[in-house]
Amino acid sequence: MTEKKKRRKVVAEITVAHLTEFAGEIGRELNENEAVAFLNEEGRAYEMWKRMMRAGEDYLKSVLQQESRNPLSAARSTSPSRYPVM
Repeated sequence: MTEKKKRRKVVAEITVAHLTEFAGEIGRELNENEAVAFLNEEGRAYEMWKRMMRAGEDYLKSVLQQESRNPLSAARSTSPSRYPVM
């Protein structure tokens, strides 16, 4: 993981290497060229981007709602949670 720092934006990406790894985890082998083609077929990359943005929005809204119900929770939290890429 990268060092903790103050951020003005968050960038998340799924690379071809991630895609080939995910494919392997479900028993499907993809080489780099096949993975690139897969991402670019039928608008998959754009659809994934939209879903990632929606998931990020939902996460941030839920955290903001939790903090509005319990304003002291932000003061007690010293380190951010880590979420694995799935």
